[in-house]
Amino acid sequence: MNHCMPELVTRVPKLLEAEVVEIESGEVNKNIETCAQVWMALSELGADRKSLLINLGGGVITDMGGFIASAFKRGIAFVNIPTTLLAQVDASIGGKTGVDLGVLKNEIGFFAEPEEVFIYSGFLKTLDARQYTSGLAEILKHGLIADKDYWNQCYSAELQDAAIIEDFVRDSIRIKSEIVSRDPKESGERKKLNFGHTIGHAIESLFIERGERTLLHGEAVAIGMICEAYISAHLTGLSEDCLNEVKENILWYFSFQELNAMDDHRILELMRHDKKNSDGEIRMVLLQDIGVSVYDKTVTTSLILESLKYYRSLA
Repeated sequence: MNHCMPELVTRVPKLLEAEVVEIESGEVNKNIETCAQVWMALSELGADRKSLLINLGGGVITDMGGFIASAFKRGIAFVNIPTTLLAQVDASIGGKTGVDLGVLKNEIGFFAEPEEVFIYSGFLKTLDARQYTSGLAEILKHGLIADKDYWNQCYSAELQDAAIIEDFVRDSIRIKSEIVSRDPKESGERKKLNFGHTIGHAIESLFIERGERTLLHGEAVAIGMICEAYISAHLTGLSEDCLNEVKENILWYFSFQELNAMDDHRILELMRHDKKNSDGEIRMVLLQDIGVSVYDKTVTTSLILESLKYYRSLA
C-alpha cells in the first residue's frame, strides 16, 4: 500500500477520488471474516451494483478481492492490479477467486473474470528477495507443464535479474491464458496448472496450521514440484535426468525447507481436501517429460510418502 498506491495514483490521477479499503495481506487473512469486513465497508461507503472494485496487491488480494466483488450484491465489476511477481504471472489471471476455509486453501470461491488485469513491472521493485523468488515457482511450473523451450530459457537464464523478468512474465501469462481459454472451468486441461500444488498446498496449509513460521505459496509449490516430479519418475515415465534437472533448477532458486517426518500423515490428511480428488482417491498432475504433463493421475499414499522422504534426502 505504501509503495504501490502512490505510484498508481501518480499514473492514474482519477484514482485520487476513489475510496480506499485497506486490509492486511498474507494467507492468514484470506478468509470469510476479512471478506465480511470489506463487504460491510463497501456498504457503509454506498457501493452499488455499478461500483468497480480495484484489487491492488498480491495473490491473496486478487484472489480475495475477486471473491468479494463476485458475491457483493450478487456481483460487481472488478479489475486486478497485481503487485507481486506471483500474482502477475498466475494469481491475478484466469478468473479464479476464492478464500481459505480454516487452513484449507481456496476451499470457497467462484470462477469470475475481472474486467481487466493491468500489469506494471515497476511494482516488482518494491518486493523483497523472498517475495520475488516466490513468484518464480509459477514461472518454472509453466515451462514444466506446457513448454519445454520456455523451461530451457528459464534453466539457462538468471531469473532474479530484474532486467529480463518482463519477458518471462509475458510468456508465463501467454502459456496460462492459452490453457485457460481452452478450459475456463477446469474440467480438463486447466488442471495441469495445478502441478506441484497438490502436495504444495497441503504443506502450505500445514505451516499455517502450525503457526510457527510462514511458508510463502511459491516456496510450498517448489517443494510440491520436486515431490511430484519424483512421483512422475515412478508413475508416468519422467526420466531420471529430467527429474535431476527439475530438482537442480528449483533448488537453485529455493532454499531447502525442513519438513518433519512426523508431519507426513497430516500432510496426507490435508491433501484429501484437494479439489482434483475423485472417489476418495488423490489425483495429481504429473510429468511425462519436461513440457508434457498429464492430469487426473491416481497416486498412492505410499508413493506420496516416498516423495516426501526423497525431498528430505536433498538436505
